[in-house]
Amino acid sequence: MKIALPSHQNNIDDHFGHCEYFTVLTIDGNKQIVAEENVQSPQGCGCKSNIVETLSQMGVTHMLAGNIGNGAVNVLNSRNIQVIRGCSGNVKAVAEQWLTGNITDSGIVCHQHEQECQH
Repeated sequence: MKIALPSHQNNIDDHFGHCEYFTVLTIDGNKQIVAEENVQSPQGCGCKSNIVETLSQMGVTHMLAGNIGNGAVNVLNSRNIQVIRGCSGNVKAVAEQWLTGNITDSGIVCHQHEQECQH
């Protein structure tokens, strides 16, 4: 399994669409992180870019994000990437907490950029 986290200086970026880069973690069958790579974020709004296609082609199945709008959630879901909203903190710590079941989707959607990121 692969999970992606919108990142800034090894922490979850507060806004998916404008993050510095995406941390992509490979998880083995024992729910252990076995590989990490960074994927540069496109310029502009992430939900209007090809980043979702790129992450999908890499095999990403889950996005652990902070703030994310409905447009981006819909695009991610359309590529079979499940979104877990409301995450914050160090990317590896967040991933490990999620893997142990200590983080669930907050259900909160960011409305700040709804108009520019509608699909």
